[in-house]
Amino acid sequence: MSLLSDLINLNLSESSENIIAEYIWVGGSGMDLRSKARTLPGAVDEPAKLPKWNYDGSSTDQAPGDDSEVILYPQAIFKDPFRRGNNILVICDVYTPAGEPLPTNKRYDAAKIFSHPDVVAEVPWYGIEQEYTLLQKDVNWPLGWPLGGFPGPQGPYYCGVGADKAYGRDIVDAHYKACVYAGINISGINGEVMPGQWEFQVGPSVGISAGDEVWAARYILERITELAGAIVSFDPKPIPGDWNGAGAHTNYSTKSMREEGGYEVIKKAIEKLGLRHKEHIAAYGKGNERRLTGKHETADINTFSWGVANRGSSVRVGRDTEKQGKGYFEDRRPASNMDPYVVTSMIAETTILWKP
Repeated sequence: MSLLSDLINLNLSESSENIIAEYIWVGGSGMDLRSKARTLPGAVDEPAKLPKWNYDGSSTDQAPGDDSEVILYPQAIFKDPFRRGNNILVICDVYTPAGEPLPTNKRYDAAKIFSHPDVVAEVPWYGIEQEYTLLQKDVNWPLGWPLGGFPGPQGPYYCGVGADKAYGRDIVDAHYKACVYAGINISGINGEVMPGQWEFQVGPSVGISAGDEVWAARYILERITELAGAIVSFDPKPIPGDWNGAGAHTNYSTKSMREEGGYEVIKKAIEKLGLRHKEHIAAYGKGNERRLTGKHETADINTFSWGVANRGSSVRVGRDTEKQGKGYFEDRRPASNMDPYVVTSMIAETTILWKP
C-alpha cells in the first residue's frame, strides 16, 4: 500500500505526458496570493503558449457576485519545486472578460513603463532584499520566542548561528533551494536583526522580471511555511518596541550608472527621488510609518536623505560605487509588504522618464 508521501512524490512522466500547471495570482488585498492547478497535455516553456483561465473574483474581493468572472493571463513560468518533473508554476495577472486590467493588477502599468524605449535602452537592474518574519501558527508570535514573552535583546541574531539565535533555518534553506530549482534569480539569504526574521535577495533582475521573481519567491515561501505549520508575515513592523522592522530594500542601477561617469548619473537620479519622496512613500507599502521612524536602521518617513554607507538614510550608496565612480544605489524606504511591480516601475519612471 502506498503511503501519502509516495503519492505526493509520484513521477507523472513515468505514465503520462500530461503536466500540472499551478496558476498564481495576487488577490484583492494586494498581498494575498491565490493559486489553482490545471492539467495540460504536455510540457510548456513559454507563457504565450499557455491558455488563459478564469476564477471567481467575488471570492477574492476582485469582482461582484453578479459578474464574478476574472480572467488569468499567464505572464511568467517557473519550474515547480513541489511537483517537480515538467510541472510548472505560472505567474499571472488579472483582467475583466473585456480585457481591462483589474485595479489590483499592478503588473499591467509596470509593463508599460518597462516597455518604454527610454527604459529599455537603460536596461534597469534590480536587486530586492525581501525581509519577512516567521510566526508560530496558532499564536501569531515570532518563531523561537517564548509564548507571551521576549527573547534577549537584539545583537546576536543578525547572521547568527545556533539554536538560541537562528529560528526557522530549515524553512529558510528549503525556500532557498526551492527558488534555485524553480529558476528564480535568488542571490542569497541571511538571518536578520530581530530573531525569527529572515531575508532573501532576488536579483540582479532586469525590468519586469524582478517583480515576477519576487512574487514567485513569495508564493514558494508561503507554500513551504504551509508545509512546516508556520506563518510568514510581511508586516513592516510585526513587533512594536525596540525591535527592527521588515523592509524590502531595492537596489537599482541603469546602464548609464554602470558605465564610466555613472556616479554623476546616480546623484541626479537620487535628487529626482527626493523631489518625489511623498509619492514614493505612498506607494511603498502599508503600515510603513510604523517602520520608518528614524530608528532601527531607517530614515524618518517624512524626511528624504541619502548618504554613502549610511543605513540610516532613505537612499544608501555603497563605498565601492563611490570609489569606482559607477555602480548602483539602494532605496531603503520600501516596506516588506510592498508590491515589487509598483516599486521597481516607479523607480524607473522617476529616474529615467520623469522630467522635473
